[in-house]
Amino acid sequence: MIEFQESLYRPLLEAISFAARAHQGQMRKDGRTPYASHVFRVCLIVRQVFEVEDVSVLTAAVLHDTVEDTTTDFDDLEKEFGKEIAGWVADLSKDKRLPEAEREKVYEAQLAQAPWQVTICKLADIFDNLTDSVHMSSEKQVRTIRNAHRYLAALKSNLPDNARRPWEIVSQLLAELETAK
Repeated sequence: MIEFQESLYRPLLEAISFAARAHQGQMRKDGRTPYASHVFRVCLIVRQVFEVEDVSVLTAAVLHDTVEDTTTDFDDLEKEFGKEIAGWVADLSKDKRLPEAEREKVYEAQLAQAPWQVTICKLADIFDNLTDSVHMSSEKQVRTIRNAHRYLAALKSNLPDNARRPWEIVSQLLAELETAK
């Protein structure tokens, strides 16, 4: 008989509900797709494409945009999911108080120093944004591709062994999309 480890999966299940509530009413750039689908897809990419089974990483993946794009803050995440996951989500979040050019520089530096869990989540985020870009205008596609290049370069500077395969997968996807343009 298979024993269900409720305590192991509970944080992930709670994070899915938390993210759905936090992103309620938000839409993707196509104006039709609920934003929560993005964070759910990022979680699925971590698990199914990158084959990472770590429940904490999956939890961070589904929460990765809550600080950056909702009214959720670090303290909210720390209270609900612990300091480690809140810290990973913080590393995945841009500081929107900064001007865009400075914000991007700071963000790339964060990514370059991030732990492997953050690297995996960011790679899944890039993967989903790239696959989603086919539904955008040419201008937005170009911006998504440009961002992907910058983020991949930042991540490569400190790439842990367990993130090499996911990095290669995302790099290959990026190359395929550029060839198809």
